[in-house]
Amino acid sequence: MKIETLMDLLPENYNFVDCEMVMKAYKFAEKAHENQTRASGEPYITHCVSVAAILSELKVPPAVVIAGLLHDTVEDCDVTILDIKNNFGEEIARLIDGVTKLTNLPRVSRGDQISKASQKEGTEDESDDSEDSEEIFSSVRDRRKDLSNETLRKVFLAMGDDIRVVLIKLADRLHNMRTLGYMPESKRKRIAQETLDIFAPLANRLGIWQIKWELEDLGFRYVNPEKYKEIANNLSIRRGDREQEINQIKENLRRTLMNSGIKNIEISGRSKHIYSIYKKMVEKNKPFDMVLDLRGVRLIVDDVPSCYATLGVIHTHWRPIPHEFDDYIAAPKDNFYQSLHTAIIYDDGKPLEVQIRTAEMHQNAEFGIAAHWRYKERGPRDQTYEQRINWLRRLMEWRQEVEDAQEFVDGMKSDVFQDRVYVFTPRGDIIDLPSGATPIDFAYHVHTEIGNRCRGAKVNGKLVSLDYSLKTGDQVEILTAKQGGPSRDWLNSTLGLVKTQRAKSKIRNWFKKQDRDQNAAQGKIVLEREVKRLGLKSSSLDELLKNYDLKNLEDLYVGIGCGDISIGRVINQLLDSEPEIEDPLLIPKPPTDQTMSSDSITVLGLKGLLTVLARCCKPAPGDDIVGYITRGRGATIHRADCPNILRMKDRERIVKVSWGELQKTYPVAIQVKAYDRQGLMGDISNVLSTEGGNLVDIELKVSHNLATIKLVVEVSDISQLSRLLMRIENLPNVMEAYRMRST
Repeated sequence: MKIETLMDLLPENYNFVDCEMVMKAYKFAEKAHENQTRASGEPYITHCVSVAAILSELKVPPAVVIAGLLHDTVEDCDVTILDIKNNFGEEIARLIDGVTKLTNLPRVSRGDQISKASQKEGTEDESDDSEDSEEIFSSVRDRRKDLSNETLRKVFLAMGDDIRVVLIKLADRLHNMRTLGYMPESKRKRIAQETLDIFAPLANRLGIWQIKWELEDLGFRYVNPEKYKEIANNLSIRRGDREQEINQIKENLRRTLMNSGIKNIEISGRSKHIYSIYKKMVEKNKPFDMVLDLRGVRLIVDDVPSCYATLGVIHTHWRPIPHEFDDYIAAPKDNFYQSLHTAIIYDDGKPLEVQIRTAEMHQNAEFGIAAHWRYKERGPRDQTYEQRINWLRRLMEWRQEVEDAQEFVDGMKSDVFQDRVYVFTPRGDIIDLPSGATPIDFAYHVHTEIGNRCRGAKVNGKLVSLDYSLKTGDQVEILTAKQGGPSRDWLNSTLGLVKTQRAKSKIRNWFKKQDRDQNAAQGKIVLEREVKRLGLKSSSLDELLKNYDLKNLEDLYVGIGCGDISIGRVINQLLDSEPEIEDPLLIPKPPTDQTMSSDSITVLGLKGLLTVLARCCKPAPGDDIVGYITRGRGATIHRADCPNILRMKDRERIVKVSWGELQKTYPVAIQVKAYDRQGLMGDISNVLSTEGGNLVDIELKVSHNLATIKLVVEVSDISQLSRLLMRIENLPNVMEAYRMRST
């Protein structure tokens, strides 16, 4: 991109001095990046201009555009922050310093790899060199991952300081994605996946839809090129017909709404982007043709009452599709997005998605947090902007305490970027939580002390277990003790009691403040209890000390006690260290019948459709198979080389299918000791059913009101077993539940 193009893109409210400063920044950056080129072979300055252009389209203040032009000068050139300050002022210097700190990390260059590898030359034989090289490259990969996580950590923390720094980083990432095709394939895929995992969701959380959708499509293009091309081709084939179709729909809508008294309405076609189509196909397990909102229109009206009036007219004239209506005006998304969404059956019998919003809502949807500067002269927008900034700062407060970069990034992925649920406090306040959050997560979100003293929860007036997954619309009441603290079991990931990193961090901090001796004692109790419960041997603890680089068992107990060392990881390592022959979890049950039925397998591509194995060729798992759609009897599964299939003339009814994976289960003996009571076996059965454990055998003995129950249960893995035992042990009258060693 040339500087002339950038100057044409500058917002209209930039005055002469602003434009002159932009030009001065360009000349400064051009000189600084002289003789530097991109992977594409273009002069490096084209990247700087492109980043500034992306920021200009967001209508940000001049300082941000200028910082976009200069963002790499300190990192990549012989330029200091003082040089920036002397030439462009303190504000721009601060922005450049913020961007530089996000990415200014030691780099692992190819030269470093070669020099390390060359040290081995002439000292060892060829095979040894190969092994050493693999170790070197593995180490380099790990280091790169650590550096990447640390970079992302800095990006997140910067959000609470100055959001403009993050906008520059997003613009930088967007242009890098536009030119990603010039990078090596391995690097392309890594960067693209990181973009889908982190930067696109970040843009979404900031409400910048314009950047979000392009990052998603570009990332998807390199992560899954085959599927990207397939969807793009489908869209391209129908583009002409679809545009004509949308134009007719727009005219019909305009006429209908005007006849109903809705004036001053702007109607536009809403293009569905490739990645969002793919997500819909995956989430709803539907082919391309069945995605409801491939066709869409957007209606922009004067005010909020007009939004609802327009919705009423549309639902009166066309039949709405059930469960496809969302009111984001009354209940905005967590990124402050507002709009009415509905889907209707149009005149041609096909679905049509309709979005209804005001002009201000539309600007906010397109530019998110950057929309503040478009309404800078309006007071009320400043208040909304401050709300957003405060939200970001609160979001980052607890994360300052997380020092491990991997843990930090994982927490951001789970707590910030995944789907959300919206629940209510008893007073009616809305609490925004990640999907899958539990009452404990809710308690810590409300207040740290409420979380620490949480002992139970009511959802919609009914008592629920602490591992209950909250759903949108739930009203949650936390039952607390007058004193006390959290349970160490809450940090056991296999139990599913706590999902958010925010809650986990606060629990760990509570235990870290406890006395070392107390942590050691509690950690020992937790480990011994879990070892006994799962029937493991503790003889491999010395090996654990080496893995965690600990001096003695006390350090291990302290780590478990304060939450620094996950009990789940410890148990998994103990399990791995045990002899395979001694552990029934590692010995799959032998199949009772070698013949396979359609009920015992999953046929992919025909989910929800009745499938029958053909008698003519008798396909078995491992065979190449195809499906034949019958009339009224679902699909018949044939071997691909079946003569009947090869002779079939109606080829349109033949579909591609594949074998799904068989779920392996393993028999485990469990013993439960409890005070006998009515309904005890029913409660245990409910736990088994909830956790997906299959009861194979049972033996019950009762003596002097004490019940000893021996069960043989089929489970899929150690995590499922741990959850099952914990839930049984928490039942009323149950003293203990543990796994019996095989004899």
